[in-house]
Amino acid sequence: MTLSPLLRAALLMSAGMCFIPMGDTAGKLLGGVGGEPVFIAWSRFGLGAIFIWAAFGGRGFAWGIFLDWRYWLRAVLITVAVTCILKSLMTEPIANAFAAFFVGPILSYFLAAWLLGETITVARTILLFLGFCGVLLVVKPGVEASGGLGWALFAGMLYGCFLVATKWLSETVNPRSLLVSHLAIGALLLTPWGVTAMPEASGTTAMLVLASAAASATGNLLYTTATRMADASRLAPLVYVQLVSATVMGIAVFGDWPDGWSLAGLALLLGSGFGGFFVQRR
Repeated sequence: MTLSPLLRAALLMSAGMCFIPMGDTAGKLLGGVGGEPVFIAWSRFGLGAIFIWAAFGGRGFAWGIFLDWRYWLRAVLITVAVTCILKSLMTEPIANAFAAFFVGPILSYFLAAWLLGETITVARTILLFLGFCGVLLVVKPGVEASGGLGWALFAGMLYGCFLVATKWLSETVNPRSLLVSHLAIGALLLTPWGVTAMPEASGTTAMLVLASAAASATGNLLYTTATRMADASRLAPLVYVQLVSATVMGIAVFGDWPDGWSLAGLALLLGSGFGGFFVQRR
């Protein structure tokens, strides 16, 4: 049976989204042995840039974009977002932190309509509203809200702005150059703090640093490959696959079972995400 380009791209995208929570799981474990969020983010960006560059053999990169302020703005957004979500993971279950973080795609939908003139549809708006209700069920503002989830929400808002910036610049350069630009700039920006926050060297630390960077880079590489096969906007709802992976990793590695309300919120988020994918297919 021959798979359609969209379905093949969707499978690659889904696989990539499974890898990203694996990287954050390694980052959470690294935090348990003395790794600071800023060091984890710095090492992830730096090693990720090297990994992606090597994967493509150094070919096809538009190095001139490093002289354009727009790509630096985009890189700052994701750099601070990743540092904040890693800080959240130091105290919060992975699934809950990811659920709060996913306010980002919801915010980006409305920002893209306002700033980029993208079309708002009734079906997508309803689905995103349900997704936002899912975020509220997990975060429980005013009931069980915590500082860790606050960091995740802030990271999600920055991520939403990053998604809009990516759409803004997506037609100006190829996906691999966009990917390497934010990884390399992020590593450069975090170097002063990353170097001073290095944990004590050990085999365990080295393994977790490499695992965090490799899993995150692999996820982004698969995502980049998928966007070359199908329109990125059609694949965007599949970022919610990360919630499935995050929940499984949280249970398997840390024994973090979401409570009833959190499970309901995760289900709403997943339903709205996959619903958005199928709505766009029609």
